[in-house]
Amino acid sequence: MTGWRLRDFHSDDLDGILRLWDEIKAADTEPVYGLSEVLTSCQKDHAIVALHGDEVIGAAVGRAAHAQGWIVFLATAEKWQSQGIGTAMLAALEARMAPHGMTKLSALMPESETKVDAFINRGFEVKKNLRYFERHIPVQREELKLLGELGGRVLPRDLWQKVGGMAREKELLERRLVMPLAKPELAEQYGVSPPKAVVLFGPPGTGKTTFAKAIASRLEWSFIEVFPSRLAADPQGLAGALRETFLKISELEHAVVFIDEVEEIASQRSGEPPSAMQGVTNELLKIIPAFRDQPGRLLVCATNFIRALDSAFLRHGRFDYVVPIGLPDIAARQAIWERYIPQGVTDEVDLAVLVEKSEGFSPADVEYAAHRASQHALEKALYQTGDGPVINGPSTADYALAISETRRTVSAEVAAEFLEDIERLARL
Repeated sequence: MTGWRLRDFHSDDLDGILRLWDEIKAADTEPVYGLSEVLTSCQKDHAIVALHGDEVIGAAVGRAAHAQGWIVFLATAEKWQSQGIGTAMLAALEARMAPHGMTKLSALMPESETKVDAFINRGFEVKKNLRYFERHIPVQREELKLLGELGGRVLPRDLWQKVGGMAREKELLERRLVMPLAKPELAEQYGVSPPKAVVLFGPPGTGKTTFAKAIASRLEWSFIEVFPSRLAADPQGLAGALRETFLKISELEHAVVFIDEVEEIASQRSGEPPSAMQGVTNELLKIIPAFRDQPGRLLVCATNFIRALDSAFLRHGRFDYVVPIGLPDIAARQAIWERYIPQGVTDEVDLAVLVEKSEGFSPADVEYAAHRASQHALEKALYQTGDGPVINGPSTADYALAISETRRTVSAEVAAEFLEDIERLARL
């Protein structure tokens, strides 16, 4: 079969590129580069097409990156294969790209691809023992400006791993929230609807904010914290500012929205005539159903006083789960202490003593005691007199003293009320 020719890509060749792409997909071959990347490179980088008459029967697309060139797309219509078209297109593409100072031309192919004669004929070598790594950037450039306006951010990738201890809470949140949201297709296969809203409740300082941030980090979604106190200063009032904020959030592709101390805007409604804050509560109750209709969203509300929340706020249909976040157990306290003890003294500090003495401490209490012990040890090292032993860091005694001087955030009464709230209000 003869009569084909090569030329540079023209914009009216796009339909032909799409036909070649569809033919590749129909053969159950998954190209390395996405269609949008191929089409962008056709117009902005280097591309050669093979024509029979006016019909596009082949295409080769390349992209230059300094001295390295990459073949983004190479395809020949099935009925025109074995005619040397692929080899000729690669030669023509190399001729177009060579003047840009490249010293190497490379191609990535699916492992199942067997039609590689064009590459072999052009002198490409198959490199052994290479692995291809790929990562999709979670937040696109056009979203960053809006995210900045909302005061949101993309959190570090490793926050989930850094949550020390709290194994039961982590496993529960991983199973109920993270996995259905991270793998929505699999969840749908099993009839599981990914959660849209959750309440975290528990005594102050138990790590509710930390968990909210860790969930966003684990999902690689944008994290936006809504501060009612800041919105209250808006000229349109707290209710209007709340509504406007959630309208902007709807423009993001994925987001974890966090409202701490939500009881401030969702407390029990009572009294005649209705107060201004009741209007804010009503607005929030209207916002949540609309928020739930949008994919790729998770609302996390945290409260230290779940009993203060309006009864309508917690009902089924608004929040998928109501999760208790309590005081750390022995294993969790040990993991938290390990995070704050300097590496140079870990073998010298009796960790078991610290864990035992800090029973009833919240994570915030442990952090405070650890920092206090470190500060005390630093001052002793700087200002000690005489020929005493050199102090390399906090000792067990320093930590024990700091623990004894730390006031527990959670009283026995609050801890008992929390257990009652678990029985009455938790939804797991």
